[in-house]
Amino acid sequence: MRDYELEILEHYDIEVRSTHKIRGAFFCDTNEGTMVLKETRVSDKRAPFMYKMLCKLEKEGYPNVDLPVATEEGSFISTSRDGTRYMLKRWFYGRECDVRKQQDVLAAVENLAVLHQKMRWTESEDGEVPMRGRHLREEFLSHNRELKKVRSFMRNKVNKGNFEYLFLKHFEQMFQYAVQALRRLETSDYDLLYQKSIGGGYLVHGDYNYHNVLILGNSGADAMATTNFEHARLDVQVQDLYYFLRKVMEKHKWDTELGRRILESYHAVRKLEEAEREYLVLKLLYPEKFWKIASAYYHSNKAWIPEKNVEKLRLTIAQSEEKLRFLDAVF
Repeated sequence: MRDYELEILEHYDIEVRSTHKIRGAFFCDTNEGTMVLKETRVSDKRAPFMYKMLCKLEKEGYPNVDLPVATEEGSFISTSRDGTRYMLKRWFYGRECDVRKQQDVLAAVENLAVLHQKMRWTESEDGEVPMRGRHLREEFLSHNRELKKVRSFMRNKVNKGNFEYLFLKHFEQMFQYAVQALRRLETSDYDLLYQKSIGGGYLVHGDYNYHNVLILGNSGADAMATTNFEHARLDVQVQDLYYFLRKVMEKHKWDTELGRRILESYHAVRKLEEAEREYLVLKLLYPEKFWKIASAYYHSNKAWIPEKNVEKLRLTIAQSEEKLRFLDAVF
């Protein structure tokens, strides 16, 4: 560790025995167990909400969360002399969920359903109000405007490369999926589901992927740990299920049998309502990955496009047909 990172640890009432760095995080062996020191973008105002939410999860019977550790001054954020902001959190010995193993995937889905049963926020909790997720109509319209903006930019670009030609060639087809999703949204029960979720204080993890699920090798409630709740907010809870499902399906070429098992595993723990299933269809129908790649392109240095970005775009377009077949078969 650099000297100023060691200085950060001096702000905490713990004894650090050793440290090692993995993927930009500093793992610390302390007298109070394993902890991790990571750079954070969490605001000073939001950090206490994270802490209280995770404490509440513990009280609800979900013990394995990466609870932030307060400094001796009572803050959950420490700033180094170079201005970098850090958060120290409790950590666990385990391995990441292996998306190639069906057993891990299904266990992670059941874990998510258990989390959703316990993740609620009530107004009585110190008057703090968590962030709320964006309404799906607003999200779709915003993405559609940006897609059109990217198309306009590319059309007017003199020196087009493989990325631009590929995007423009398939734009109309991909944009039609976006239009279909928006039309279907207008006739769905999403509005009621959204209002119920926000009004009922239902929270989402906000970034539930296999990197944030640890297999601990224990049994029962101690079998898994869930980490990195920085994006937790009020929202439709199956947003987490959509995100996890999409990530897994992209790696499994939209395997319908695995998709069914994922939904069944979740439903066995926390019942999926019809409006929630419709939400999953809406989100899966929308070409989110296509938009995400286009948005990253538009906000980057467009003079040079790495070949891997061209491949990402090509794969996303190729998988769109597989995704439609998946939707027809599973829903």
